[in-house]
This record gives sequence, C-alpha cells and structure tokens, in this order.
Amino acid sequence: MGSTRATDSTTVTGLAVRGFTRQYGRAPGVVWSAPGRVNLIGEHTDYNDGFVLPFAIAQRTAVAAARRGDDTIVVNSTSYPGGVAVIGLDHLVPGKVTGWAAYPLGVAWAISQLRSRPPAPGVDLFIASEVPVGGGLSSSAALEMAVAGALADLWGLELTTAELARAGQRAENEFVGAPTGVMDQYAALLGQADAAVFLDCRSLEASTVPLRVAGPGFAFALVLADTGERHSHAAGGYAARRASCEKATRQLGVRALRDVTVLELPRVEGELDAETFRRVRHIVTEDARVVETVAALQAGAMDVVGQHLTESHRSMRDDYEITTPALDLAVETALATGALGARMTGGGFGGSTITLIDADLVPALTAALGDAFAAAGLAPPAVSTVTPGPGAGRENR
Repeated sequence: MGSTRATDSTTVTGLAVRGFTRQYGRAPGVVWSAPGRVNLIGEHTDYNDGFVLPFAIAQRTAVAAARRGDDTIVVNSTSYPGGVAVIGLDHLVPGKVTGWAAYPLGVAWAISQLRSRPPAPGVDLFIASEVPVGGGLSSSAALEMAVAGALADLWGLELTTAELARAGQRAENEFVGAPTGVMDQYAALLGQADAAVFLDCRSLEASTVPLRVAGPGFAFALVLADTGERHSHAAGGYAARRASCEKATRQLGVRALRDVTVLELPRVEGELDAETFRRVRHIVTEDARVVETVAALQAGAMDVVGQHLTESHRSMRDDYEITTPALDLAVETALATGALGARMTGGGFGGSTITLIDADLVPALTAALGDAFAAAGLAPPAVSTVTPGPGAGRENR
C-alpha cells in the first residue's frame, strides 16, 4: 500500500479531519485515504479471471475515524447525500442498507466475516472525497479501501492486501448488490507514481509497469474527459454483461472466459448465439490487448499502446455495447485531434474516456472536445491531465 503521507487543512484528508472534529467533538484516532483509479485497458475482464492494467490517480477519498465505547458504527459525510447512518455492528445484514452508506458499512461487515472484532468495536467515521461518483474512476473502491484501512487500524487487525481487496469486493457484491470484480480495490491499494498495476485476476499476482507520462521530459500525456453521464454498477446493464459471460462459460465448459484464446474464437462462434458471442469476443480480445499493451509499454512503443486503447473502445462499443454517444464522441474527437489512442474507461454506460496524446496537443484536445460537445448539444466534458499516484495509506497528521 502507499506510504504514510503528510496532510494539511487544504487536502481532502484535512476536510475529513475537520468534518470529524465538527461532527463528533473530538479529534480522530486515525486518518486513511485511498485513490480513485483509471483503467488504462482491460475492461470487464476482471470478473472473467483475466488481465487488467489500471493506475491510481491523484484524486482521493479520506476517512477520519476513532473508536467508540460501544458496538455502534456511525458514518457521516458531506461528500455524499443522505445524512448520517447509525447502526449496531451486529445488525449489519447484506441487502438491508441502501444508499452510499452501504459501501462503508459493507466493508465493516466484510471485515467482520474475515476476522474477529475486538470488544466494544464501535467506530465513528467521517468521509470526504474528491473522486467523482459514477464517473468511471471507481469512487466506490476508493471509499472502501480508505474505510478498510481505517477499520483494520482501529481494530488492531493485520490484514493483507488480498484481504483488504476482498473485503471491498464482498461489500460491493454481497452488501451493495453490484456484481463487480476485484480490479478496482487492487488499483487503489497498489498504485504507484508513474506506474500502472498489471494484475492477473485469477492468481492475483501483480506487478508495476512504468507509464512514462508524469513529470517534465515526457513527450506524452494521459488525458481524462469526464462526460458528466453517470452510471450505477448495481443497475441492470453491468449485471447483464456479467450474466452473459457466465452463460458462455457454462455453454463452453470452461472455468472462465480467460481460458478461451483468440485462435479459438472461430470455433466458439458456432457454439453460441450471436449476442453472447459478441460479449465473449470482447473479453477474449481484451485480455490479449492487455498483455500486448504491457509489452508495448515496456518497450516504449507508445504508438502501439495507443492502437490497443482505440481497439479496446471499439470492442466495447460494438461487441460489449457499453459505451454511449457522448463517450464515442469524446473518443472520435480525440483521434481526430491527433491522439495516439483513446477509449472509454470504467464499467460503461457513462463516465469518462482516457486519451494517450502528445503533451503539446493537450490544449488543442481540450478545445476540440468543447467544440464537439457543443455542436452535439451537450455540456462540455471536464478535461484534465491525469497523473498516476500512490495507493491507499495512513495519513501523517
């Protein structure tokens, strides 16, 4: 996980500390933060035992927390709607909590399934976040991993990276009802400056891959364009795609779609209905693109990286059918501006695009996106250069 970091009152962690002190009338015992993430490539491959290549970003979620003298957990935030959530830890039941508070409460439940809590384990939490909700940057995993770190700290539990990530995934799958994979939690935990996390979602083996896009002297930049369209992974589209993959594995007699190769696709096409085959083709070719992108990054072949990003978007548009007209417009505008490649990032049905482009062309890209969206009658996307950053960690106040 990321190292302990310094905090001041202007950061999101400073906001969490001030909010905690104002809400509970005392200083927090611990403060943790975790980043959002951008998935460079490898979409919907995680729950198919495949490969992914995300990186942590600078925007973070912070949690200020302290022990109570009872068994109640209290969650408060000014970053999410819905006010204060108060519940006894022994009364946490999957499916009974709704709204944003289901994420932190789900993490508390999931950790309780892993390890025994100490006596009188009650906790006060105050959460502040700068990761946009529903923007494809995994605000949920940032929230989960910050809460998981704080709870483990307060409860005196030495949880491994795998246990922390699994607690976040179980919170989403079983407590919130979103059938997500484990990529986002690992990205939030293992992120490093100027590097992506190459994760094998079957073995959970991870390594870092230099991106060469941060700081002076680098010719290329990664640019995020947030379309403003918002999605929910607990909604039907995401679940339907996962169900299609599970249907295909049953019909093909494989453990997961990761076990199907690109060379086998012509044979597989004859065994599946047309829609299910398109879903399979995206997953199988996307796995191959992730591996090839890692090799291209290691070789410094950024033009090849860009080609894979664009191929990934077109696969998500045509085979997995999870893009939107706004996301497609952002990608095509980026390519017309001279980008090496661009793709939707995140679960789909809204959110953001990521573009690999010559650093000198970033102002032109920003202007072109504004013009293209205006011509389409859409509000301009929020455009920013993203810098890969460190993963979750305890803050040094």
